[in-house]
Amino acid sequence: MMLEKTVRLLDSQFAKFLANRSGLTGQDHEQFQDIVCRLSISLAAGDSFLPVTNIEARLISKSALAWEGEYEAGNKPLCLAGTRLYLRRMFDYEQTLAARIATFVADSQKLPLNELLLDTLFGVQTDNEMDFQRLAAVQALKQNLLIISGGPGTGKTTTVVKILALLQSASAGGLKVALTAPTGKAAMRLQESIRNSVQGLSLEDSIVRNIPEKASTLHRLLVVKHFSPFFHHNAENPLLHDVVVVDEASMVDLALMSKLVNALRPGCRLILLGDKDQLASVESGTVLADMISALPENTVELQRSYRFDRGIKRFAEAINEGDSLRAWHIMVGESPDNVSLLENDVAGYGGRHYSGYMEAVISAVRVEEYRGLFEVFHSFKILCALRHGPFGVEGVNRAVEKYLSGKGYNCTTTEWYPGRPVMVTRNEYGLDLYNGDIGLCLPDPESPEVLKVWFERTDGTLQGFLPGRLKSCETAYALTIHKSQGAEIGEVLVVLPDRESAVVTRELLYTAVTRARDRVKVNSIRSVFDQAVAGKIQRHSGLAARLQGENLFTTYSPY
Repeated sequence: MMLEKTVRLLDSQFAKFLANRSGLTGQDHEQFQDIVCRLSISLAAGDSFLPVTNIEARLISKSALAWEGEYEAGNKPLCLAGTRLYLRRMFDYEQTLAARIATFVADSQKLPLNELLLDTLFGVQTDNEMDFQRLAAVQALKQNLLIISGGPGTGKTTTVVKILALLQSASAGGLKVALTAPTGKAAMRLQESIRNSVQGLSLEDSIVRNIPEKASTLHRLLVVKHFSPFFHHNAENPLLHDVVVVDEASMVDLALMSKLVNALRPGCRLILLGDKDQLASVESGTVLADMISALPENTVELQRSYRFDRGIKRFAEAINEGDSLRAWHIMVGESPDNVSLLENDVAGYGGRHYSGYMEAVISAVRVEEYRGLFEVFHSFKILCALRHGPFGVEGVNRAVEKYLSGKGYNCTTTEWYPGRPVMVTRNEYGLDLYNGDIGLCLPDPESPEVLKVWFERTDGTLQGFLPGRLKSCETAYALTIHKSQGAEIGEVLVVLPDRESAVVTRELLYTAVTRARDRVKVNSIRSVFDQAVAGKIQRHSGLAARLQGENLFTTYSPY
């Protein structure tokens, strides 16, 4: 039996609900309930399925709730694929995505390559060193599916702009392109990167006109159906785009990627950008990593970083390679001084940074000046591994507010105060706000006594809402590392807990460190840091096996 402390109320009640409808009695009923409870816990942890033993598989097959085979009509909620137990909807997402990706790969259409434009964009190829950006561009004209993997600063979006130029050239500028990302923050970064890259290239006006200037979230692209897990665009009502570019694809979970790919029209090209070493999605699956593993011929990995100086790059590499000794010595050594260990003073160090932001808030009185406040606020972030406790987001946010209050800023007398940063924690479809969007509470310039929460929009404008309209948000001086994905920040302060935790892993620490552009500080004790660098996320997913053609139903026989 499982330890009681690991079981949520939702897990136990869901398991009880299905067990009571399984048709099983006695000990079989209890064992079945225990298996379903474990399945629910696994899904919450990001697994796509629960591995079961042969004995457990035989028990599950006796129930009235599980089906076995490539397809079975009806509404049975469980699927037993060999010794992999799925919820039916997760199995369907995985199966649909694998089938659609296989079709993409098989139906690839080769477009003519403009060699002159290729050399103009990437320079003339030499034999001295492999140009992986150039290789990605050539592959993009050969395949309907291209995955570009690389760490921060390896030029993924710059490469995509050049790819779009080549695609438009090959199609006489007639391609309709969508730029998208899983969060509003990531979409804004993609949009800005694309715009800057286009300005830095000498391209014909006919090509530039057909490279989109705006990016959207995946939810906005697919068009959300309110109060529904489905979108307006699907297999029956596909998107009209010829090319879809998805940035920060490691953040896209199994369900969302399945729905996106299902909504692409035949012949559409899909380009996924992401870092395989970053955290996987918060929800189920390891989609990007699975696709990279299973589809090497459709993947190009960029290896040269243009963003980091040598210090942050070396630090991130040591973490990624699991070398905690080297990573720790980089932090505590005298050089480089932009990667260092911070002992204790989290609230003071963070508070001193945010004091500068609060001073900027006091002096800003016009909406045009508010745009600069976002730049000041986003130049520094505290990133926490946990949500709860004194070293988690909640504790650190309270400590920073207490520090600012002690310096004379009005941060604790009311819930809402000028300068309070907040993060939306639940999609607000009516306001076009989504989980992870960050806003700043500032006076309405037209009525200074009225506070509004202002958000950046992808078109460069700001929009303010009365605080009462935000149903779910939280203070955001400190964020969880998960919530920071897709961000590029001048300096990050990474806060690890004061004791070892299974959720603090190598991928988590690597993701936090690689958010920084200029400086990294880490608050941690040695044992916790070593445990984080040593720990790797392990998720159960059948997508890679499906993409490689494995028949999941042949691994177990109930007889």
